[in-house]
Amino acid sequence: MDIIKSINGEELTVRLSGRLDANTVSELDQSPTGLESVRSLVLDFEQLEYLSSAGLRQILKYKKRIDATCVVNCGKEVYDIMEMTGFTEIMSVSRQLRRISVDDCELIGEGFYGKIYRLDPETIVKVYKIQDALGMIKKEIGLSKKAFIMGIPTAIAYDIVRVGDLYGAVFELLNAEPVVKLINSDEALDTFAVKCAQILKEMHSKELPSGELPSRKKVLIGILEDLKSFFAPDVYDKLSALLASIEDRNTIVHADFHVKNIMSQGDELLLIDMETLSQGHPIFEFGAMYATYRCYACVDKHNTDKFLGMPLETTTKLFDRIFGYYYDGRSAAQLEEMKYKLSVISYLQVLNLRSKYAELSYGTEKEEVEYCVKYLTECAGKLDTLSF
Repeated sequence: MDIIKSINGEELTVRLSGRLDANTVSELDQSPTGLESVRSLVLDFEQLEYLSSAGLRQILKYKKRIDATCVVNCGKEVYDIMEMTGFTEIMSVSRQLRRISVDDCELIGEGFYGKIYRLDPETIVKVYKIQDALGMIKKEIGLSKKAFIMGIPTAIAYDIVRVGDLYGAVFELLNAEPVVKLINSDEALDTFAVKCAQILKEMHSKELPSGELPSRKKVLIGILEDLKSFFAPDVYDKLSALLASIEDRNTIVHADFHVKNIMSQGDELLLIDMETLSQGHPIFEFGAMYATYRCYACVDKHNTDKFLGMPLETTTKLFDRIFGYYYDGRSAAQLEEMKYKLSVISYLQVLNLRSKYAELSYGTEKEEVEYCVKYLTECAGKLDTLSF
């Protein structure tokens, strides 16, 4: 029997192949070492051919030690054994995922974490680039369902699949098209901006009990803490105070609202990416939007073309119109002041991405990091609050 282990934070995944029986169970018994720091255990049985009563007893031992133990990717014979013995009643046990190929499918979009393919006129699949993305997918599906129940226009994934060595989520979207293909004139851009402002106003009107979703404010505070070494102590303290000045709210924010995460289905816009769904002040929404539409191009002006498929001039205009329609009635000077405040959120996100995920950027990460640090240092010296 072969055993492969991988750790993601406090979650340990153990992949088994071959036979788990009286002759091999001792190997598994010795395998997951250091369980004291593990809060959840995932046993991946995709390659497991046989499971005996000795193997079942070992699984039960792990369940007693780590309550959040689950078994995934069971083949039919292994699943039938676990179901017959009652294991499906005492722990989470899932069948092997359906396998699909996207070799002949149209690539209709690509984001930071995944690529979106058209499977047929009725369905699309988002294939995650990260191999151990199953937990991320399940989390996103749960958030999508929550958003749907709250009345937010979102597509619901109805199946999780394997695509080669990767995972994917299948969505039903009848004849839906990426919106970037439809914004082909100033009039179309303006129509899209109006619809976006309406969706955002509706979403930001939804209030949930505290703690129902992750706090976006806490996420940004955590990001700043991770970036502490980039700033002088007084600048770090000032940036911390600026984040603390943002009003606490329990309203929903998407926190990744841009053209790559929006599909057009007839006259309706649908959101297809909910992994960052959070609670907080709208400044976090617009800070994330401004980062994508403007700030990632702080050094390389072609970054919006590369990521969004739209030139910087267009994405800047699009953000300004959405922001203006959302805050209708504010003067041009007020809107500019508000944009300057939310840009602190934007450049913190850019700095976080470029400093931690340089291998996924476009080759200008060093200059971008320097730009962000300088910009945020200047903001810390000019701003006393981010409230607006």
